[in-house]
Amino acid sequence: MLSEKDLATLCATIEPEMAEPVYVYCSFPDFTLPEGLSTLFTFREVEGLTAVLDLHDAVQYALPYTFKARLITLKVHSSLEAVGFLAVVSAHLAKAGIPCNAIAGYHHDHILVPVDRADEAFSVLKGIREANIYSSAVIRN
Repeated sequence: MLSEKDLATLCATIEPEMAEPVYVYCSFPDFTLPEGLSTLFTFREVEGLTAVLDLHDAVQYALPYTFKARLITLKVHSSLEAVGFLAVVSAHLAKAGIPCNAIAGYHHDHILVPVDRADEAFSVLKGIREANIYSSAVIRN
């Protein structure tokens, strides 16, 4: 499958899919994860290792966490070289007052949104496809 770079095509074929688990962010200043801990993803920062993991695992391991979120995968095979796709997504969510944290995977883009706004975020994302609007990356007043 070829990855898509065209912004109009990406927006017209965006197919959001929400994962069931609630995810949380944890920080490990010593860059070491507890043995056996499964993560959605990790990111190495100067201050320590950021890990996003299932809330149940954070509770089981008694880990401090922040930002309870739901993961929405944008089921269109977006190219890592696509320009503006996440800008459109984040602009539409911003207009609705919904924060998002984006992750670019090899095949798809993913966003984490607050648990209490997840259904609304999902509707906003479906609206991008249904309206086939991709030129409003900049929020207009």
